[in-house]
Amino acid sequence: MQEPSATAAPPATLNVGVRRSTASPCPRGYPMRYAPRVSALLQRGQVLALVGPPARRRLPGVRAITQPNHPPRSRASALRRFLTGQAAGGAVLIAAALLALLLANSPLGPGYAALLHGDVGPLTLEAWINDALMAVFFLLVGLEIKRETLHGQLASWSRRLLPGIAAAGGMAAPALLYLAINRGGATQGWAIPAATDIAFALGVIALLGERVPASLRVFLAALAIIDDLGAVVIIALFYTGALALPYLVAAGAVLVVLTLLNRAGVTRLTPYLLLGVLLWWLVLRSGVHATLAGVMLAFTIPAQDGREGSPLCRLEHRLHAPVAFVILPLFALANAAVPVLGLPAGALAAPVTLGVAAGLLLGKVAGVFGFAALAVRLRWAELPAHAGWLQLLGVALLCGIGFTMSIFITLLAFAGAPLLQAEAKLGVLTGSLLSGAAGYLLLRVAARETDH
Repeated sequence: MQEPSATAAPPATLNVGVRRSTASPCPRGYPMRYAPRVSALLQRGQVLALVGPPARRRLPGVRAITQPNHPPRSRASALRRFLTGQAAGGAVLIAAALLALLLANSPLGPGYAALLHGDVGPLTLEAWINDALMAVFFLLVGLEIKRETLHGQLASWSRRLLPGIAAAGGMAAPALLYLAINRGGATQGWAIPAATDIAFALGVIALLGERVPASLRVFLAALAIIDDLGAVVIIALFYTGALALPYLVAAGAVLVVLTLLNRAGVTRLTPYLLLGVLLWWLVLRSGVHATLAGVMLAFTIPAQDGREGSPLCRLEHRLHAPVAFVILPLFALANAAVPVLGLPAGALAAPVTLGVAAGLLLGKVAGVFGFAALAVRLRWAELPAHAGWLQLLGVALLCGIGFTMSIFITLLAFAGAPLLQAEAKLGVLTGSLLSGAAGYLLLRVAARETDH
């Protein structure tokens, strides 16, 4: 089309302002629903200007105006975008962990430890965080597992296969590597490096933006959810103390009532949550770790065929912010407070520290990448769409970020052994930091190679 002369009429303007969504990003170029209007204007010889977010591909004969057609965002909207972003929870969690480390290694350390171990009603402050608040975290984990299994990325066996195989390798290899380094009572910590922190891992992926294909994000999310399910099973089978049968039977009865409410079509959340509190107390007294009550409750919340307004979706939506910005940071403040300066000189090279760090940094990537590559080579599954082997390796490294669940298992594995707990936490922090940094850098390099 010829360029207009200086006396030509001004171009027609078509507003194509579109809000982009992380969950459902707009297609490249301008939305297809504007194509008929664009075509009609161009056929009449009209010069057309599109007002809105700049497109990656220009349409022939279209002059794009790249200035957005909305006023500058305020500070409040910037804060809102941060709080709803995928990386936000991980950023707050990192800040809380660093603050806990600073407090523990400062003159305030002894007072901070005394505060955590002080009684608040029937439990200590630390126990309220680890046994009560973390039950809410496990409730959210259970809701995500149920939603993805019924109506999401894990709804069919074909979708479960590759992340399932990778998750199995990512749990087995770190545990075996840990056991190869440790002997005696320290072997209780074999499951510590087997976990992946979904908030941290997806947070790092979010920092990379569009450098990472959407299919890899889905793969990592599905793998982490299967990993969480495996961690829940491990806690139930291997880290449960002596059982109190009367409380266990009573908890089972409450679970039956919750299931009957689901079958009866009750959609109000109030009765589920009230019975959930009772279930938590009974499980706490039964000898099974109280956080598992959150998972049990989640599996009874109605999903209603995955509809957006279902009780499961409503509860999951309401829990995301408090879990990400209150519960997990409090957990980090209570449990990342490792007095590094007060540890023995050889703590960094202790078998527990090395076993956990090596399990996360080396075992995770070997298990996830190795098992996934084997499944692809055997033609059991295919690589995620538009992803290469180097990008898959980068995502496997991110699976070595095991902060929240790894520290939680540490508390169960080495209960009553403060030195072993400190060494294991040191290994978790070291392994998670190195895995996250290595995965981030490798994915950046892989993106550059893909662009060229």
